[in-house]
Amino acid sequence: MSHLRLLLVVFSSCLAATIGDNSTDSYWLLRVKSEFIDPAGVLENWSVKVHICSWNGLTCSDDQAHILGLNLSGSGLSGSLSQEFGHLTSLEILDLSSNSLTGSIPPELGQLQNLQMLLLFTNYLSGKIPAEIGLLKKLQVLQIGNNLLAGEITPTISNLTELRVLALSYSQLNGSIPSGIGKLKHLIFLDLQNNSLSGLIPEEIHGCEELEKFAASNNQLQGDIPSSMGLLKSLKILNLANNSLSGSIPVALSRLSNLTYLNLLGNELSGEIPSELNQLVQLETLDLSENNLSGTISLLNSQLKNLESLVLSNNALTGSIPGKFCLRNSNLQQLLLARNKLSGKFPLELLNCSSLQQLDLSDNRFEGELPSLLDKLQNLKDLVLNNNSFIGTLPREIGNMSNLEFISLFDNLITGEIPMEIGKLQMLSVIYLYDNQMSGHIPIELTNCTNLTAIDFFGNRFTGSIPETIGRLKNLFLLHLRQNYLSGPIPPSLGYCKRLQLLALADNKLSGSLPPTFRFLSELSLITLYNNSFEGPLPTSLFLLKSLKIINFSHNRFNGTIFPLSGSNALTVLDLTNNSFSGSIPSTLAMSRNLSRIRLAQNHLIGNISSIFGQLTELKLLDLSFNDLSAGLPPELSSSRKLEHLLLNNNQFTGTMPPWLGSLQELGELDLSSNQFYGTVPAELGNCSRLLKLSLYSNNLSGEIPPEIGNLTSLNVLALQRNNLSGSIPSTIQQCKKLYELRFSENFLTGSIPSELGSLTELQVILDLSKNHFIGEIPSSLGNLVKLERLNLSSNQLQGEIPSSLGELTSLHMLNLSNNHLQGQLPSTFSGFPLSSFLGNDKLCGPPLLSCSESMGQRKKELSNSEVVGIIVVIVFISTVICLVMLYIMLRIWCKWREVSISSADSGGTEKTREEGKWVYGDEKRRKGEYWKVNSLSPVSSQDKRSSGIACIFQLKMDSEAM
Repeated sequence: MSHLRLLLVVFSSCLAATIGDNSTDSYWLLRVKSEFIDPAGVLENWSVKVHICSWNGLTCSDDQAHILGLNLSGSGLSGSLSQEFGHLTSLEILDLSSNSLTGSIPPELGQLQNLQMLLLFTNYLSGKIPAEIGLLKKLQVLQIGNNLLAGEITPTISNLTELRVLALSYSQLNGSIPSGIGKLKHLIFLDLQNNSLSGLIPEEIHGCEELEKFAASNNQLQGDIPSSMGLLKSLKILNLANNSLSGSIPVALSRLSNLTYLNLLGNELSGEIPSELNQLVQLETLDLSENNLSGTISLLNSQLKNLESLVLSNNALTGSIPGKFCLRNSNLQQLLLARNKLSGKFPLELLNCSSLQQLDLSDNRFEGELPSLLDKLQNLKDLVLNNNSFIGTLPREIGNMSNLEFISLFDNLITGEIPMEIGKLQMLSVIYLYDNQMSGHIPIELTNCTNLTAIDFFGNRFTGSIPETIGRLKNLFLLHLRQNYLSGPIPPSLGYCKRLQLLALADNKLSGSLPPTFRFLSELSLITLYNNSFEGPLPTSLFLLKSLKIINFSHNRFNGTIFPLSGSNALTVLDLTNNSFSGSIPSTLAMSRNLSRIRLAQNHLIGNISSIFGQLTELKLLDLSFNDLSAGLPPELSSSRKLEHLLLNNNQFTGTMPPWLGSLQELGELDLSSNQFYGTVPAELGNCSRLLKLSLYSNNLSGEIPPEIGNLTSLNVLALQRNNLSGSIPSTIQQCKKLYELRFSENFLTGSIPSELGSLTELQVILDLSKNHFIGEIPSSLGNLVKLERLNLSSNQLQGEIPSSLGELTSLHMLNLSNNHLQGQLPSTFSGFPLSSFLGNDKLCGPPLLSCSESMGQRKKELSNSEVVGIIVVIVFISTVICLVMLYIMLRIWCKWREVSISSADSGGTEKTREEGKWVYGDEKRRKGEYWKVNSLSPVSSQDKRSSGIACIFQLKMDSEAM
């Protein structure tokens, strides 16, 4: 019977091992395993077939009855934390750090009453820190930082009185630091950095009597640094950097006699640096940079004998460096005093800091010459003295500083040549001498510094050529020689600097063609050669440079095709302005989809704009002006929605202005002037609300100016002159309040000048309405344009007087009102303008024209003369008429008298007798020479009477016509 019972016990144990027993840790661990994703197979041996104490990551008790530790750190696990962990009550250590676990921290962890270490850092856990954490009375280490935890730090954390390490850094915690943290008397390590904690640092923190490290940097903590922190006698590291702490640095911090690291950078601390900090004799690192500290430097390395790094940059410190700053046996390796207001000459006291490796005095007010004894700093690696007022030459002794790696002396007043001894600096990696007044040749010895990665000599007066041996600098990354007086060609050896990425040789006197060796610069991303005298065609091998991003060859004499520059698909900027390139624009440029700036102006390019350029969706500037391009604008260009500058002026483009221009919402400058566009100005341009300059002059545009132009409320320049525009100026122009240049001249505009122009008070450069057909008076509102410098209303049909308000335009220095119908007196302030400004207005007077009284007298005098001439003409005419009338009357009287005489003679004889007398007596008397007398008295027949009357009248008519 006893054997049977024993057999049943064994069977039951095996069955429990097979199906799992709720009372064993293995059961719960298998439940935990089910929540994990284990791509690396770390948990493969977690099986009933294997004894639990052999499972990966587990530590059993001595009797193998319980699991004391679970360590799966860095096992590549994902998934979530199972709430079944709460059943592993014997656990003392739980380490699941450095995995990819997600979800929240289960509150059930609070049931692990024996837990001493909880390590969940470096996962993707989210949610709040459960308040149940406060139940872990035996917990000594809590490291759950570097997660996505949010919310406040649970106040129950103050219940963990055995806690030694609390690390909650690199999460998203907010709220304030709980004051109960002062109850953690055994806390040694408190790391709260890189969260969003705010509020004050609690005064109660002094209760953490054993605290050695307190890091709360990169939060939003405010207020003063509590003086009670001076009671943390064990504190070795204090890091409160990058918060919003204010007030002064508490003197109480000088009591932290064990402090080795103090970092308060990036706050709003003010006042002077307490000299009592010199008592921190164990201090190795002190960083007070990026605050508002003032006063002089009172810290002395002669007292802070263990100080290795002193950083006081970005404050408002004044004065000079103390005379006893360094001892000969100083340990100081880093002294950074940049961006203050320190002054004086180069502090010779620093030459005693023989252990210095980094010296940064940049952005201060130091002056004088650099000491020749500078080479006493034999261990110096970084010499940073830029942005001061140092003068004199670069001492030759600098060649003895064999450990120098970084020289930054830019933006000073250093003169003279680069000493050839510079070639002895075999460790030199970077040399920045830009923005000085140095001259002479670039020494060939510089190319002995084969570790050089960056050379920047911009803005000096160096002459001569680039050293032929420049190709020895195989590690060169940056070569910046812009704005000097260098001449000659680019040495071919430069092509062997195969790591070169940035090459800037612009603004020199370099000449010749580009060397074919440039094809080896496969890593080159920027090359600027503008403002030189380079010439010739580009080497075709440049097409092989696939890393090029920025190219600027403008203002040279290059010719030929630009195709070799289109090989890179990474181009962002291409500027070839003012050369002699010819041919068409290569469509391969469109392969650089990040191209944002294309400037090809002032060349001899022909052809059209390819439709493929519509693929350049990042394009912001396109300048093709001053070429011989033709055809219309491709509609595909409307896809370049980021265009800000479109400059196509001075070409041969034709067609109508496309309405799709209005879809370019970012457009700030549109210049289509001096082309052959025709048709109307599209109203859609009114949609370009960011437009600052609209220039369409010298085309064949017609129709009216669209009223939508008033929508361009940001417009500064509007130039529509020399077109065929008609109609009136739209009143909506008054909405363009920012206009400072307005040109409508040489069109066919009609109507009156709108008074609304007077509301454009920012007009300054010019208002030009000349050579149109404007009528009416000049609106007095133009007197509001007080900033206007030039006004041209000439060659119109303006009438009336010039408004006196125009005389108040004191900024006006050019005025043209000529060739109108203006009258009246000129404003007195117009006397300084030339006569030509007013010619063609006959009724204007006043300086510089004749005075109005003289002008009136002149007009009267001219009227009298006219009257005299008129009277003379009238008199002559009337006299002539009177004479003709008198002659006619006399002839009529005479003819009547003859008729009367003949009638009287007829009454005394017969008709026959009269007829006979006519022939006998008349002829006879004629023969006797008494013709006219006899004839006047001779008898005449009735027929002769009629003939005689007709003859008289005819004679009178003939006399009148002759007269």
